[in-house]
Amino acid sequence: MIVDDDRITVGLLRTLLELDGFDVVLAADSETAFDRAKHDRPDAFLVDYHLADMEGTQFVNQLRASEQFARTPVIMTSGLNRADEAMSAGANKFLIKPFDPGDLVSLLKQLLGMH
Repeated sequence: MIVDDDRITVGLLRTLLELDGFDVVLAADSETAFDRAKHDRPDAFLVDYHLADMEGTQFVNQLRASEQFARTPVIMTSGLNRADEAMSAGANKFLIKPFDPGDLVSLLKQLLGMH
């Protein structure tokens, strides 16, 4: 699941991930993301640091507080180096935008135990 309100970035990432065989679910804000996640049960989350309705770190805190998503892999992204905040919130990995799409795919495969 990609949780980001930047339509251009989301569109590119969705295409790249789908070409790599991933099923992608999109959400522009945390409320939509939680609703869709409960239904779609994503294997991983890609969360932007700045969401439309809250900071991405708050969203990750909510994920970690939920029994259903407490251990689901989370990669957080931002144009600024927010790695410390992301990791403190419970993200597994952090990528600074712009990042190499290949790095994202590699990280996802690593976190999901795909080789």
